Amino acid sequence: MSKTHVFDTYAKNNKGRIMHFDVILAEQDAPKALACAKAWLTRIGEENAVVNQASCLYCHSTDSTPATLLEEIQKQGYAIQKLEGCPA
Repeated sequence: MSKTHVFDTYAKNNKGRIMHFDVILAEQDAPKALACAKAWLTRIGEENAVVNQASCLYCHSTDSTPATLLEEIQKQGYAIQKLEGCPA
């Protein structure tokens, strides 16, 4: 995988807390990024968090993605980089 594509994402949970994270994909596919954001939120118990295409936007592409994130992309099709307000 030579390049990955980063989607800057914000979600708001039912307590009003904002979670800021990046969805990282092998392809530049906005609908897939949104679906992956929703899948991850469900996986961490935040299935009611509000996230939509306007809050999950393509940011940039890079060829310097850390190996741990590349492994996640290989395993599940996407990786999440937690930034602010995300559970540990």
